[in-house]
Amino acid sequence: MSEIVRETKETSIAAWLKIYGNGDSDIETKVGFFNHMLESFSKHSQIDIRLRCKGDIYVDFHHCVEDVGIVLGSAFKNEVFPISKIERFGEASVVMDEACVECVVDISNRPFLYFELPVDGKVGEFDVELVEEFMRAFVLNSSISVHLVLKRGKNKHHIIEAAFKSLAVALRRALKKDESLGVLSTKGVI
Repeated sequence: MSEIVRETKETSIAAWLKIYGNGDSDIETKVGFFNHMLESFSKHSQIDIRLRCKGDIYVDFHHCVEDVGIVLGSAFKNEVFPISKIERFGEASVVMDEACVECVVDISNRPFLYFELPVDGKVGEFDVELVEEFMRAFVLNSSISVHLVLKRGKNKHHIIEAAFKSLAVALRRALKKDESLGVLSTKGVI
């Protein structure tokens, strides 16, 4: 299990993360929709997450969402690297009613995010643009490569939830242990 604490003038975050868990979560960010997305992520990735975030939500949700991405990404990296005996690559397309989002990941130690979810506006009080901020912070701090693409859909809630779930399932598949594998790289190290 990895524990990360991050204190700034804008946020105070404590997170505990266990990669090979049961999908149990205990999350409190004071941003209801974001809590829901992180709980879905935890359940479908089977990563256990305990998270507490206090922040300047009187300004807006940006600092909390981005900093949670930083903290969870850092905890993920601490848990995963150096990698060995895992599938390394994973992909998933997740459907939520009319929406379908595809995610492909590489546990690469080379951070890269390709993000194509062309939605804007709000879901409740949550600014949709913060999904990309979270994903970028998570990906850069976890040192993985992620391609996240909307295949179809209109409902913003469905699209965003499908994005979090497709990332979760793709990661679960990439992290699948296989004792017959060494390090899946011609370099011999990732």
